[in-house]
Amino acid sequence: MATTVDPAVEKATQEFCEKFKSLRAEIGKAIVGHDEIVEGVLTCLFVGGNVLLEGVPGLGKTYLVRSLAEAVNLEFSRIQFTPDLMPADIIGTNVIVEDPDTGRRHFEFQKGPLFAQIILADEINRATPKTQSAMLEAMQEHSITAGGTHYKLDEPFFVLATQNPIEQEGTYPLPEAQLDRFLFKLVVQYSSRDELKTILDRTTTGYKPEIKPVMTGAEIRGSQNLVRRILMAPHVQDYAIRVSMATHPNGRFAIEATNKYVRWGASPRAAQALTLAAKLSAMLDGRYNASFSDVQKVAIPALRHRVLLNFEGEAEGIDVDDVIREIIDKTPTMAEAAA
Repeated sequence: MATTVDPAVEKATQEFCEKFKSLRAEIGKAIVGHDEIVEGVLTCLFVGGNVLLEGVPGLGKTYLVRSLAEAVNLEFSRIQFTPDLMPADIIGTNVIVEDPDTGRRHFEFQKGPLFAQIILADEINRATPKTQSAMLEAMQEHSITAGGTHYKLDEPFFVLATQNPIEQEGTYPLPEAQLDRFLFKLVVQYSSRDELKTILDRTTTGYKPEIKPVMTGAEIRGSQNLVRRILMAPHVQDYAIRVSMATHPNGRFAIEATNKYVRWGASPRAAQALTLAAKLSAMLDGRYNASFSDVQKVAIPALRHRVLLNFEGEAEGIDVDDVIREIIDKTPTMAEAAA
């Protein structure tokens, strides 16, 4: 049975798709290749989630975030995480100031770099867990508590964190609670031969990309609200739920690979991520109903950082992405099949 689409939603969706294309084009002036990474970052921006970019140094992770910040009219802040970075360095702290008229001294809160709208948390896994954890409230609640005072952060608020692979020296694994606050984890791969040639042609000559802002904060907030108006039929929603629950070892929907290799499965935030990202995927395809294929498309970046392998999985060198692919292959789409 056909579903009647609200004309206002249809018009807004068409306008959003044009803006999305323009935004990608502006970022493309600076970033060569990495199309899936760029789309994943923009997906997180437009559904109101944070994103974690993982890759070895020099692959353009920081440059991508900087380029995005230039293409949207939002306040940008970059935090370089280091082992000696303290929580107060990113949140802010109370300092003593003197009134020039009366000479009296009082405490005044000096805001830290988290009081922005786009936060680049560069090499986040080089900071100690104490400092990493200081970002939890900001990432989840979009607020900060300091000295007993609660501060709301300006919307939209978006954290893009980069990290080097955990195996590298001088890094600290991110706490599971913090990982769960990222909507997507995107793995940045090496550039191809042709892409590397283009990179060299741009960076070893006088080429300087001029990135122009194409969206405002109000437009981004409007797009985030629009995504939530895209429909998801009950049987598609149930599929997203079952895919998420299939990561739970010994659960009702667990597959053999889950029971054998997984220690902890995905939280309810995973189902939220699957749902919202699938809705955006449908929008970009010109549809107003999220489908099974949309859920499948976003499953790996939404789940890979939320599924923890057990000892056997680690010992056998199992890739979490492969487990998720097997879950997608073996989880039936129709709700009746899992009843």
